[in-house]
Amino acid sequence: MQRAALSKPLPAAFWLALAALSLSLAFYAKPLGEALSLEWLVDYPKLWIVPIQSQISAAMHWLIDEASFGLFTLREALRFLSGLMEVPMNLAIEGLATGLLSGTGSRAVEIFPPLSWIAVTVIFAATGHYAKGWALAFVQLACFLYLALFGQWHSAMLTLASIAVTLPFGVAVGLALGIACHTWSGFDRFMRPVLDLMQTVPVFAYLVPILFMFGFGPVSAMIATIIYALPPMIHNTTLALKAVPDELREFGTMVGCTPSQMMRKILLPSALSGLMVGVNQVIMSSLNMVIIASMIGAGGLGYDVLFSLRRLDIGAGMEAGLAIVVLAIALDRLSQALATRHPPARKTTSRAFPLNYPRSFLCVAVIAATWIGGNWIEALQTFPEGWQISTRQYWGELVKAINLNFYDQLEAVKLFFLATLLLPVKGFMLGLPWAWVIGLIALGGYKLGGWRLALLGTMLFGFILLTGQWDYAMISLYLCGVSVLLAILIGAPLGILAAEVKGFSRVMRVAVDTLQTLPTFVYLIPVVMLFNSGDFSALIAVTLYAVVPVIRYTAHGLDQVSPNLIEAGKMIGCSKWQILTKIKLPLAAPHMMLGLSQTIMFALSMLVITALVGTRDLGQQVYTALSQADPGLGLIAGLSVAFIAIVTDRFAAVAAKWLTAGG
Repeated sequence: MQRAALSKPLPAAFWLALAALSLSLAFYAKPLGEALSLEWLVDYPKLWIVPIQSQISAAMHWLIDEASFGLFTLREALRFLSGLMEVPMNLAIEGLATGLLSGTGSRAVEIFPPLSWIAVTVIFAATGHYAKGWALAFVQLACFLYLALFGQWHSAMLTLASIAVTLPFGVAVGLALGIACHTWSGFDRFMRPVLDLMQTVPVFAYLVPILFMFGFGPVSAMIATIIYALPPMIHNTTLALKAVPDELREFGTMVGCTPSQMMRKILLPSALSGLMVGVNQVIMSSLNMVIIASMIGAGGLGYDVLFSLRRLDIGAGMEAGLAIVVLAIALDRLSQALATRHPPARKTTSRAFPLNYPRSFLCVAVIAATWIGGNWIEALQTFPEGWQISTRQYWGELVKAINLNFYDQLEAVKLFFLATLLLPVKGFMLGLPWAWVIGLIALGGYKLGGWRLALLGTMLFGFILLTGQWDYAMISLYLCGVSVLLAILIGAPLGILAAEVKGFSRVMRVAVDTLQTLPTFVYLIPVVMLFNSGDFSALIAVTLYAVVPVIRYTAHGLDQVSPNLIEAGKMIGCSKWQILTKIKLPLAAPHMMLGLSQTIMFALSMLVITALVGTRDLGQQVYTALSQADPGLGLIAGLSVAFIAIVTDRFAAVAAKWLTAGG
């Protein structure tokens, strides 16, 4: 069915006629429906909405407040679990940020200080030297000195403490589930849709249930971060175990290994480099969560960015946001180096400990020296405030100067986009009859992937319709669609230049890495300061965040084109433009389609963040659910975003296969 559908595409004239009919229906369907008494085909009746939202909220309240296991209630069990998880969290915070305190509040007395700024910097520099030599050691040294010099040390240590506790939990659970997926095919099939949902449901959607179960505080933030970081660890574990050569498996079988011994002594050691990639992804996912986690009790740099956004303090927000980027660079480079490091053969020697382990000895000596010396010289323990510098005032002055000198031009650009693009597209999407949209999804799914894809799209969008989220979904689609279009128009030419011009490639790599490591909330601060709240500010923020995959996949696809084909084009007299348009771009089209899929995912994930600047879409519904502690609304709106992401991802994936097969 799928191959037949792909082999006989409908003519372009049919799709043009369908687009023209859709445009007509968007503006004339309502009066036509009223004249024919078919309003229910245009606007879905409120009486037909299934009250799943209220049922989920009621079930959650019953589960938390009334469910009992005889000796204890679920609330008591969750609070006990929360107390257990607080122990390592408190130890990490005390060791890195606050020190061991006696008493609470203003009466707290420090019994034992935290690790000094010098000690933490030396530990990471020594680890960098162990992983990849002096170059990485210098990177670690520069990153942590930046945190101290710009007054971000305390907040950065709170964030680092959170990651230090989240990492073992996330790695252990992800490793166990990944091993289970590799071992049992049935469990793997069960986990695939679960992982799809975990990766597409906005984090905000499950913050509300977590708040209900574990209360407000660092533990809830840690659990939300672990859930967010699990999918990449599970995926990397499964892929790494599958990549172990068959020869090693056969060797284990020949020597009589039990399944447990096979896993512990052969598969896991052989897959170590792939597993370390998963560890790296857990670290980066944890850093991506620091701002969102601050909404439910996590402190640190994420709270600083969120607080700055609420006050529209661009200087403080940019400094805290850049501190997250610096911390991300340090941890990312370190974990990548550890993942690819091949340990040297251990030499048996009778030398003393300092000579055998000089880096470890150095770290222990610095910790002891700064702890003892810090009692007399405070600068050894805490970076002096007098040495700190700040750029907050300059960021604020820069935005103020731009607003004073270019306000009319910025407002003209904003009004132009609103009048000519955003408002017409928004009116078009909201004007389309629901029955027509679902029919188009079914038709497109059938022509691309057969009846299974058509049924999937119809069912998932039917869920959005039945739960009363249709208008919000159409606004999300409009904002996401326009942002993706702009991202393609901006990113595709940049990706082509990055592939064709070597010097430009290096510049773009730095720019793309910066855009990818910046926390999502940081995009909002300068945009709101320049353009105020609204759809246009959201459009800019989403486009900046979503342009990264377009650039990466376009450049990667062009780089993968066979040099032999390029040489063949030159031999028959093709110009550079003809080689690009007739050879490279058609062959890179499958990679670019995958980039389009990732761009859509990035845009949808950013929609929830842009709810803070006044959008009225599914993201706003999720954020409203969090502020009102309504788990039903949060889950329904979150699932709606996830279903849109799943449908668009499936459509793009099938289209990429179609292009690969020659269309």
